[in-house]
Amino acid sequence: MAGKSFFRVACVVALLGPLMGARLYYDSTGDRDLLEDASGVVSAVLAEVVQPTTSVILLTDVTSSASAIAKVLRRVAAPYGVGVFQAVPENGIGNSTRDRFSEVIRQARKERLMSWNVCVVLVSEDPAFLTTFADVALRGRLLVWATKLLLVTSVALQELRAFLGSRWVFSMMNAVVMVLQMEGLLQKWDMYSHLPYSPAGPQLVSVATWTPAEGLRIKSGHGLFPEKFWNFYGATVNVTALPFPPYWSVLEEPSASSPGRYSGTDFLLLEATAEALNFTFRVVPTETWTEVADRVVERVAFLSPIFHNVLPARLERYEFSFVYEFGSLDFSRAKPDLQPQWQSLYYPLSHAVWLGVLATVVVVPLSFYGILRAMRSRDATGHAPPTSPLTLGKALQEVFGLFLGQNLSRVFYSSVRARVLVGAWLVFSLVVGTAYRGNLTASLTLPVYPSRPETLAQLVLVADRITMPSYGAEFKSFFGKSDSPVFKRLSELMHIVSSVEEGQRQAILANQAHLDTRRYQLLHIAQKFSNADGTTKLYIGRDSIIPGQSAWPLPHDAPYRTQVDRCIMAVIEAGLYEQWSHNLLNEARRESSRKQREEQAKKQEEGNGEEEETDSSGSGRAKALTIVHMQGPLMLLLLGLCAAAFVFVVECVVAATSKSVRF
Repeated sequence: MAGKSFFRVACVVALLGPLMGARLYYDSTGDRDLLEDASGVVSAVLAEVVQPTTSVILLTDVTSSASAIAKVLRRVAAPYGVGVFQAVPENGIGNSTRDRFSEVIRQARKERLMSWNVCVVLVSEDPAFLTTFADVALRGRLLVWATKLLLVTSVALQELRAFLGSRWVFSMMNAVVMVLQMEGLLQKWDMYSHLPYSPAGPQLVSVATWTPAEGLRIKSGHGLFPEKFWNFYGATVNVTALPFPPYWSVLEEPSASSPGRYSGTDFLLLEATAEALNFTFRVVPTETWTEVADRVVERVAFLSPIFHNVLPARLERYEFSFVYEFGSLDFSRAKPDLQPQWQSLYYPLSHAVWLGVLATVVVVPLSFYGILRAMRSRDATGHAPPTSPLTLGKALQEVFGLFLGQNLSRVFYSSVRARVLVGAWLVFSLVVGTAYRGNLTASLTLPVYPSRPETLAQLVLVADRITMPSYGAEFKSFFGKSDSPVFKRLSELMHIVSSVEEGQRQAILANQAHLDTRRYQLLHIAQKFSNADGTTKLYIGRDSIIPGQSAWPLPHDAPYRTQVDRCIMAVIEAGLYEQWSHNLLNEARRESSRKQREEQAKKQEEGNGEEEETDSSGSGRAKALTIVHMQGPLMLLLLGLCAAAFVFVVECVVAATSKSVRF
């Protein structure tokens, strides 16, 4: 098929280990066979690094013959087998070839995922082939740091320096390049590893040599596969972050002369990691959270040192560091206001107590009236009866007077029976009255607020809208895919806003809620939505929506993840992260309190006495009661005045009627 790129496919079985089965490779023919020349050095290197659970993946281009492959298979020690993949483009590296190459890498990655340890041997003299491999292997996630890559080539060393430094697979991953150097008729293989970070900067260092006579000689100082990320030697790496207090705050914007100043728990964590690994960092400018993640995916940024929830959709684009924070996604909502309630006088006692008091108020006057009426002529002590006879109305008046703390009318208490009854009534009135006054004071100063939603199931039933910043689009999609009707309803109610401040402001003005991390919202509420007395205008729901894991985004298969994870684990295990968070939150509260005091002092200097009274009452020294608290007593007084006025009118009408009848 002239003019088209395609592959001829065949299968080879290498029965060299328990994991081996059919493997895919591409047959070809060629004049020079680099793989056959390299069979000795490849077997020597693999003998040095192979473990009891190692399998080998051999990937070659058109220059490798079937006999050379068979020779390598016979000499290589691979306890868990060898997978052979040979890619042969007909007319150069084109789009069709790249697609087929991607399929080869996909099959090779399956082999890696099924193996405990893998060594990949790449054999080619074609720079275009190597470039295609570097791009496709990176996109296809063929390599991780634990995977050792052996590149066998005869490309000139000067050309390799620039090539290896510009390709992530060769410069950052665990790769060694074996270059053929002909010294007359004798072969000599020089082995190099690209170190992205060293005292001299990025460089290609020699790690070993091999000759048929002397065999493999590893140079001291580096090792055959040197570690690349335990020391960055003061290099500057790129990171991406946006302001997200208390995790990351910008104190001073970066400029041409200054790298900027930052604070926050994640900044301190990054600073500790940078100090441990000996690097400095530069924050790459970004505008949105999407750009923050994109720079990590594109490997422009080393990582994003900012709190991110671990979500399945995010794992498809990048991976995460060690989980250092179980960051919950919570909602904030405006605290419900107290509504004027005329029943405030009724709240201090329960229904059963009020019924008991009412029963005693009915029974005691009747008992009192009965005792004194039985003594109409003369009581047992011989005293004369009262000058004014006791009526039921006077008994009620006397009992109510004693209940309200009025003086005793001693003229009615000449008998022992009456005195015992009055004594019992006085004790009852004292206990009930004291308890009522105490509970009334407590209920007026610490009233019961209306019920408020504390769980997600309650929130979705009462809220009209739920807001979240720009990165909430991923959460909205995530919730919408849930089988739970509560999360589906949450997804329907979610709307994106520009910032947490805008979302919380809307939550105060309307029947809305705002979703974000608990720490972030607590800090923002303390800074922006606190009153002078320390109370807040918003509250955080009791139950978290997603008590999920949170970590730093890193590129897929980042070779430096192990080092970053160890630093994060050390900080977390020492308790430093929680202490930093505690200190930042306390500092924000103190700063907010200081500003409130300054505003109070300014108002007191410029305002009138009413403002001073309001400020002093709100400072925590005394709390002024409002109409919300005192509506019950005022309504009772109003009802009493109306009743008195009605009785007065009735008495006037009766008196006028009696006078007219008399005349």
